[in-house]
Amino acid sequence: MSAALSRLAGWFAVLGGLCAGAVALMVVVSIAGRALWATPIPGDVELTQFGVALCISLCLPWAQVHRANIIVDFFTQKAGPATLRGLDGLGALLLAAMTALLAWRTAAGAQAMLEAHEATMILDLPMWWVYALLAPGLALTALVALVQAVVGPDATEATA
Repeated sequence: MSAALSRLAGWFAVLGGLCAGAVALMVVVSIAGRALWATPIPGDVELTQFGVALCISLCLPWAQVHRANIIVDFFTQKAGPATLRGLDGLGALLLAAMTALLAWRTAAGAQAMLEAHEATMILDLPMWWVYALLAPGLALTALVALVQAVVGPDATEATA
């Protein structure tokens, strides 16, 4: 199962990278349009916000697979390997709980936005799309972190 999680996280990261590239290209085109012809892309700020949020959500599982999230080790520099493994497991468990909660509430938010027919101000895009697209990345991050907490931190990294 951990090999499959690693591969899935990799595909999510590829999608996140493509999303980041698309946002970067859109920002360049919008700025050039604003500077050269006084016509930026309508809704460029909305699209940038959505794109960056999606990119982060999609790349989080890959970062967790490789344990590349921020670690503050100031207080644990002199701790032994067993203590560090225990703290890493606890951290992974807490991350799993937090991202599972975020995935759940994001999915619930998508449902609420769908029912309320919320849309963006400029482009009139349905807001539920954005929420719905964020939930899978958060859920996969929770699953990766849970596997790392239960099996160990190298459970997913060794197969990536």
